[in-house]
Amino acid sequence: MKKSITCTDNYEAQKLASLIYIKEDNELFINGILEIIENEIVISLKDKSAHSVLFQDRTQAEAFADFIQSVIDDVNKITKTEVFENIVEITKE
Repeated sequence: MKKSITCTDNYEAQKLASLIYIKEDNELFINGILEIIENEIVISLKDKSAHSVLFQDRTQAEAFADFIQSVIDDVNKITKTEVFENIVEITKE
């Protein structure tokens, strides 16, 4: 399954792609979604840090949260992420 998520700009898209980073053992680096505030998501990482990402609008933020939840729950795995300008294309299986 593939999903395109639109961020506010290229910087935010690059940040999101780097936060989704897949370690060598195919483990997701994101630990969970802490909060959605308008078009911003605060993400908790496995290293206990938290980072925010700005999306184009609340709809995009909620779409990302819905899409990534099955990966956080170990139902799916991220196989690929690509950045095109301010859009992050995420593929999971």
